[in-house]
Amino acid sequence: MKTKITLVLLLAGNLTLFSQVLSYADQAVLFSSEDMLGTARYMGMSGAFGALGNDLTSIEINPAAVAVYNGSEFASSIAYRDSNIKSNFYGNTIDNQDDYFRFSQIGGVSAWDNFGNPDIFKFSVGFNYSVTKDYNNNYIVRGNSGVPEFLEDPFLNYDDDPDNDVFYNNVEDQTFINYTSGINDRFTFSFGTLYKERFYLGASMTFHHINFYQSTEYKEINNDGSGDFLDAYNNQTLSTYGNGFNFGIGTIILPTDNLRVGVSFQSPIWYNLSERFNEYLDIVLSNTNEVYVESYDPNFYDYQLRTPSKLNGSLAYVFGSAGLISFDYMYQNFRNTKLQPSSAFTVENQDLSSGLRNTSTFKVGTEWMFNIITLRGGYRLAQSPYKEAGDSFDLNGYSVGLGIRFSRNFGLDFAYDQSTFDDQYRFLDIPGVDAARLQVTNSRFVSTLLFSF
Repeated sequence: MKTKITLVLLLAGNLTLFSQVLSYADQAVLFSSEDMLGTARYMGMSGAFGALGNDLTSIEINPAAVAVYNGSEFASSIAYRDSNIKSNFYGNTIDNQDDYFRFSQIGGVSAWDNFGNPDIFKFSVGFNYSVTKDYNNNYIVRGNSGVPEFLEDPFLNYDDDPDNDVFYNNVEDQTFINYTSGINDRFTFSFGTLYKERFYLGASMTFHHINFYQSTEYKEINNDGSGDFLDAYNNQTLSTYGNGFNFGIGTIILPTDNLRVGVSFQSPIWYNLSERFNEYLDIVLSNTNEVYVESYDPNFYDYQLRTPSKLNGSLAYVFGSAGLISFDYMYQNFRNTKLQPSSAFTVENQDLSSGLRNTSTFKVGTEWMFNIITLRGGYRLAQSPYKEAGDSFDLNGYSVGLGIRFSRNFGLDFAYDQSTFDDQYRFLDIPGVDAARLQVTNSRFVSTLLFSF
């Protein structure tokens, strides 16, 4: 049964909710978003790979990239992330820093020349596993809004005697802790062909998996101005898990030997999701020996999510064997994000449609080869999906990379990527109380092992 509190989007920012854990609409946006993860070559160029190939992650952007391979390749990647989340709540700032290590990608591709048709010069197939989004994060928010969430004595204020009511309307401290974990990962099967030496064509099928966990703790200490205090503790936990599917099609066209143009489409992801929600409330009062406790049975609910589709256009110029420059543009229709069954999510779907916008993502990357050494760099800008979000809520990132080709069959790639954006989290359902502001910086180091045959 669906009982979790409904979201009303605050149009001025990101994750905004009236329960402590993410609402259904907030999860819809979160599960529709991706981190930039993949091979070190891909990340070293900030993901500007839609018109290129010879990279397993690029196949997930444009399936035609699988047809660019002339042989077989195997690649595996690991990623380290340093996360810094600076929280600010009513003038109090806390730096929250954690680091995480994850196996992030593994896959392979094979290509066969002279497939039998004089117009078809090769046929390629590929498989790749990759992490789409890493949900591991942890931060604390602390401050004093001056407005209490827990105001009344749960014993005296409800005993039918208004003369002994006590109101704890003086806030001493408000603390919120948010912990999330889990991943969104995918398995992509792709196949492609080279037609008449100028047209790379490809298609893919992708199977997605979500495992998301969130635990929040809210602590508030208030007093009544007469020496009595209230100490409240509220804990909520949310587990969401499920599977999804989408498909992709794409082409890479070679107008000249050096110029490449890529166009690809990724369908919406159709998810079937299940959730489990728990809540526990504990209130300690100084003027009584009793402790007020509310504990609820777990709530289970199944629902569906359709994420936005993606349209990607790319342009690259290859300077022979010396290097290349590449540019990608991605359009994502976030306003089409939808929760189902529609009859159960009327308000959430209206909020998603009116509070979100369709977004643009820009990527530019370059790569230059010096004998066995390859140097890479890139920049990307991704718009926030929230309609009224300011420019600071857009993600800005840059990357650098290094590749070493020890032999024709073996190589190592390394990449460093850093991204920054602003966010906010409204954990108090109190009119006039501001959301906590978050400044998020993620620094990633990725290494990839390559074998070519």
